[in-house]
Amino acid sequence: MIGSIIYLAIVVIVIAGMWKTFEKAGQPGWGCIIPIYNIYLMTKIAAKPAWWVIMFFIPLVNIVFAIMLYNEIAKKFGLILLPFVFFPILGFGDYTYQNEVAAQ
Repeated sequence: MIGSIIYLAIVVIVIAGMWKTFEKAGQPGWGCIIPIYNIYLMTKIAAKPAWWVIMFFIPLVNIVFAIMLYNEIAKKFGLILLPFVFFPILGFGDYTYQNEVAAQ
């Protein structure tokens, strides 16, 4: 019972952090709770092409693309990737979204 309460608390904190992160990036916060749509919004935040969403349906490839996507989102906020506390730190911290596209 206590484990379930702790798990639920962690889930709520991560969702709240993700919600605020989406809002900071100019995306709808509610989009973080919609499956697949949240991945699409994360590709927009990371300035990656929408076809990346398809890669999340391929086993093992999805892990690699998730790491790359989270890393790109972290870069947009000027932060390094931190696995479990990533979205709460972005959402509740003082980090601001930097939407500059690097000159190529």
